[in-house]
Amino acid sequence: MRLDGRNDAQLRPVKITRGYIKHAEGSALIEVGNTKVICTASIDDKVPPFKKNSGEGWLTAEYSMLPRATQTRNARDISKLKLNGRTQEIQRLIGRAIRSVINFNILGERVITLDCDVIQADGGTRTASITGAFVATVEACKYLIDNGIITKTPIMDYVAATSVGIVFGHEMLDLCYEEDSRATVDMNVIMAGSGKFIEVQATGEQAPFSRNELDKLLKLSESGILKLIDIQKSALGPLTNYIGGITKDEKVHSSN
Repeated sequence: MRLDGRNDAQLRPVKITRGYIKHAEGSALIEVGNTKVICTASIDDKVPPFKKNSGEGWLTAEYSMLPRATQTRNARDISKLKLNGRTQEIQRLIGRAIRSVINFNILGERVITLDCDVIQADGGTRTASITGAFVATVEACKYLIDNGIITKTPIMDYVAATSVGIVFGHEMLDLCYEEDSRATVDMNVIMAGSGKFIEVQATGEQAPFSRNELDKLLKLSESGILKLIDIQKSALGPLTNYIGGITKDEKVHSSN
């Protein structure tokens, strides 16, 4: 048994609350065990210079952690006048993950900006951010369709992410902080609903790992991500009709 009583192939309790922030076009609070992240999606009609006059939109992401999201206070990036390397890496990862399932021709020349703010951290903040940010993105695209700005959804598939690792010789799914800090192999996996992988980040923290161990971790992550996608679907409810390129006339009109 693990530190919190789970078996090796079990996710922590996951809860996604959509529509969490009043003013954002899309938002969600995601809770994965003791990790909690607020994700918002904002829409802007200005595109970056490299997209100007292309007819295509863009999606970008920002990530931050409240000073007391962790056991000891972390200084805000603004106090250091620059983003730290970890923050830059994570927000680029979030952006890449969600962009992989967006048709930017359908989105048109506008930008979706994702903000992922960790309010409590206990491992897996980047993977929770991706899973929650996807739900916020769906809400934002619903806003665009319902207001007649676009005629069909630019979201082609689901995206979710989880962590896996080898701890005390065991392959484990969805590591909490204590497990992550003791892992000999640490791995973050992002996958689409189709079952295709978007990104795999794997590191031998203390020693190299074998192809057999890699295959076991990938299989374990796949099972966890498919469960996370089911949780996304439950949280989205009728908004699942805004995924897969369905036109406004074809979608189910119940959108509460």
